[in-house]
Amino acid sequence: MAATVAPYRLGGERIRRAARSARKLAAFEGAPLGPDHLRRAARQHSASGLENHARRIRPDVGWGDLVLPAEPLGQLRELSLRARYRDRVLGDWRLSAGGGRGRGVLALFAGESGTGKTMSAEVVAADLGLDLYVVQLSSVVDKYVGETEKNLERIFTEADRTDAVLLFDEADAVFGKRSEVNDSHDRYANLESAYLLQRLEAFDGIALLTTNLRANIDDAFTRRLDTVVDFPFPDAGQRLALWRHSLAHVPCEDGIDPGPCARDFELAGGSIRSAVVTAAYAAAGRGEPVTGADLLAGARREYRKAGRLVLDEVSW
Repeated sequence: MAATVAPYRLGGERIRRAARSARKLAAFEGAPLGPDHLRRAARQHSASGLENHARRIRPDVGWGDLVLPAEPLGQLRELSLRARYRDRVLGDWRLSAGGGRGRGVLALFAGESGTGKTMSAEVVAADLGLDLYVVQLSSVVDKYVGETEKNLERIFTEADRTDAVLLFDEADAVFGKRSEVNDSHDRYANLESAYLLQRLEAFDGIALLTTNLRANIDDAFTRRLDTVVDFPFPDAGQRLALWRHSLAHVPCEDGIDPGPCARDFELAGGSIRSAVVTAAYAAAGRGEPVTGADLLAGARREYRKAGRLVLDEVSW
């Protein structure tokens, strides 16, 4: 039970209310009080005002939905452990860095589009039993001097008192490299970066950043991160696993083999899922199972969307 509620930072009164809610949930379902009841009650009593600045996602995925090499998968599990046991390690065992440094967990997910960064953030949130809030950068970045910092302060302040995972998707827009000061615009942009550096150090929540190009993130931000996870482009074997995982709940004709698509179309996981969705709609329209030709059509469409040459030699 202790591990179940470890990610939550509810105060005394909210803990009592959450405990009562958990008992009521268990009684309503006619079941013994269990970890799921505690998790749902804790979520209910840690509701926040982050919805004004971020899009809320209730995670519906797990570790089995990730198709990744061993190294990034291990780093993600370590990240979850850091979030779960930070009070013990940094507080009870007094391993905090000091100097006003918060107990937040900060990580960067770097990799090409479609390689699983956002889904991994959702999996980590699901493992911790927390909601995921995706920050809408359009509601953060402001052309007027000082307004971006004010918007970010509202988000960090709310996240500090909320049990949730904060995701800055396409974080380059906010955490990009500082530039040489040639005019007043550069000076204010660098002041914005300095504010972010200070705020991240004092942050007590869980914040994940994603980027398509790691080199775009300022080195000063990278040094303050607990973990940097690189998401590689999937090789042929991983692509085959991604095709099979995407087709796991889709009715398919007997003997269908996505091997040719995995071999001949170099697609990331997001594109593979889109290809399967295209194939599924085509099959649903006919009232039939998905065929190999449907998969091939979906894969070709994704290749064209990426502006790549469509291979005619793929056959079934």
